[in-house]
Amino acid sequence: MSKQELAVIGQESVCCPGLAAAPLDEDHAADLAKVFKALGDPVRLRLMSMIASRGEGGEVCVCELTPAFDLSQPTISHHLKLLRQAGLIDCERRGTWVYYWALPDVLEGIAAFLTTSRTAGVGA
Repeated sequence: MSKQELAVIGQESVCCPGLAAAPLDEDHAADLAKVFKALGDPVRLRLMSMIASRGEGGEVCVCELTPAFDLSQPTISHHLKLLRQAGLIDCERRGTWVYYWALPDVLEGIAAFLTTSRTAGVGA
């Protein structure tokens, strides 16, 4: 595990009401906006998908991520840094390589926030 501790943005949404349950307060909205901004870029969204698709506990080496894009390694590293700052992934350096993994609690919190339940008898 990484020796650096990160404050995970959006993690509180795991226990909080979903989008349709109650209006967001200003702080929660700002935290979620950082997460959605990080996911709003196609490259970062693809990187997140590649990392998260490894499953819980799975990790992927940056050496496996870089060839999937027509971008330089520093650009890929920048996108990965933004995903880390948003609290979506974490990483650990092992020798020359850095290994990344998704933070499932954060992803589940985002999914729970976006999930709405339809009330019986209410039409669309």
